[in-house]
Amino acid sequence: MKSGRHFLQIPGPTNTPERVHRAMHRSVIDHRGPDFATLGAGLLEDLKAVFKTESRVVIYPASGTGAWEAALVNTLAPGDRVLMYETGQFATLWKNMAAKLGFDPVFMQGDWRSGANAEAIGAQLREDKAHAVKAVCVVHNDTATGVTSDIAAVRRAMDEAGHPALLIVDTISSLGSIDFRMDEWGVDVTVAGSQKGLMLPPGLSFNAISDKAMAAAEANGTRRSYWDWRDMVGPNASGFFPYTPATTLLYGLREALDMLAEEGLENVFARHARHAEATRRAVAAWGLEILCRNPAEYSNALTAVLMPDEKGADALRKTILDGFDMSLGTGLNKVADKVFRIGHLGDFNDLMLMGTLCGVEMGLNRAGVAYQPGGAQAAMDYLAANDLP
Repeated sequence: MKSGRHFLQIPGPTNTPERVHRAMHRSVIDHRGPDFATLGAGLLEDLKAVFKTESRVVIYPASGTGAWEAALVNTLAPGDRVLMYETGQFATLWKNMAAKLGFDPVFMQGDWRSGANAEAIGAQLREDKAHAVKAVCVVHNDTATGVTSDIAAVRRAMDEAGHPALLIVDTISSLGSIDFRMDEWGVDVTVAGSQKGLMLPPGLSFNAISDKAMAAAEANGTRRSYWDWRDMVGPNASGFFPYTPATTLLYGLREALDMLAEEGLENVFARHARHAEATRRAVAAWGLEILCRNPAEYSNALTAVLMPDEKGADALRKTILDGFDMSLGTGLNKVADKVFRIGHLGDFNDLMLMGTLCGVEMGLNRAGVAYQPGGAQAAMDYLAANDLP
């Protein structure tokens, strides 16, 4: 039995604020009654500001994986070609899902250290004279690698290629943490989840849907049921859902949206950027390497750190968990045991960051990892010199 609180510093699920916990701790109301209609209609409208869209948003009682599937099955028919880019484990899993569902994913090879290459995507689309590719799927911020892709550049490449494919983007670990602009960047479907920047427990997922994507869904004659956007649109118009919603999570979502609005989204993004840069300063001072190669693609939601000799990350994580009761993200798939991931997103402040970085530095020392002391101090110096207004 350890004293003090557990430090959950994985890149999701993130720490849930007390305000959200308290909002969820209330009795369930009639999901066909007028009070629920007010709750539901307000959420569906206010979510648009977080996605930076005027398009409709739908909410599923599901993980982000469900929202992946909803985005695919509504817009595509079996056999349709989908262009997807390998930025890490979550892009890989999405590709695997597309194959299981009977679509034809073309997986553009990446190195797990770089974002989606917009020029390469454009070149691939220019070669597709018959427009066999029906959608381009990109993960905005791959949680496995800490790499953020330039979605605006992908859209420009698609437009310059004159290709009509839909642009479908996963923002599961970026929404509410890193600037995302659905309408400005020409995204047709946005996928998101509740358990990261939105500061909720797992259990809600989202699709934001452009008119073009909705038209594709209306014209799509393939069978679908639970994920069918068409079944959502009617009840959502009056604040209701076509099946029993996750009411207590929706209470929490209401509070989380209020918190984001009170802080201001631009301030939220600035806070995340500041904590991410402080973390990167710590990693540099330790003499370690960030997995993401291109500073322009560094994630402001998490930092994936390469171990010396690219091994021993799991042993380090165990040392930190056993000794200091702190959880760090594990390396997945191609980077298993090679990296540890520091989450710095969601409900997060300077003291939480410093506690996290001190825990990492103490763990590096205890585990006998080759490093240079002073990373936590470097982060603290940066925070002190770059305080937010």
